[in-house]
Amino acid sequence: MRITTAGLDADDTLWHNETIFRLTQDRFRSLMADVAAADVLDARLAAVEKRNLSLYGYGVKGFTLSLIETAMELTGGAPSGRIIADILAAGREMLGHPVEPLPGVAEALADLADDYRLVLITKGDLLHQEQKLAASGLGDRFAAVEIVSEKDEATYATVFARHGTGAAQAVMCGNSMRSDILPALAAGAHAAHVPYPLTWAHEMAEAPLGHERFAELGSISELPGWVRAISAA
Repeated sequence: MRITTAGLDADDTLWHNETIFRLTQDRFRSLMADVAAADVLDARLAAVEKRNLSLYGYGVKGFTLSLIETAMELTGGAPSGRIIADILAAGREMLGHPVEPLPGVAEALADLADDYRLVLITKGDLLHQEQKLAASGLGDRFAAVEIVSEKDEATYATVFARHGTGAAQAVMCGNSMRSDILPALAAGAHAAHVPYPLTWAHEMAEAPLGHERFAELGSISELPGWVRAISAA
């Protein structure tokens, strides 16, 4: 099967992301320690985030709004001005956090770009994702960038048709089973899972073990060799 196009996720595939969210959630727990126990806080925040995804989408801004909404619910609609100010400050710090490409990413993209069309496929806030890509220094490696509201089968079919020769001649690489792997396979592409140490619960799903177009890689450094092996088969 000749591969022409390689799609890559951004957050927690090319650079750190979930770690920053976890640190901010730890800060929120400390801020709200006098209001609710950590487990109660986490459960309420998870429910609020899930409820708000269809309204706010993915990313720091939606997360910040969900933190404020959680604080309001747990304080009976009357969080202190200090709590609101600290949440907003945490959100601004997340938006301005330095972008740190993960080990091996720059080398893997340089290798792949020699033979394949690279497409960045990511969810999140349009402006922030564009800023992160620019700050990463990786933008020149991509022939196209797609910042989407959701990653599903139709998304991958459309993106790989628009920027490549169709899903059957494409691979997708990412850290999320739910967003990067399962829908890409459903669209007819190959998919490589590169785990990140932390995964948001919303992105978890069972691995499609035994699927002929699926691979679990130890790091992104293995991606170029895997793609070439598929193309040569």
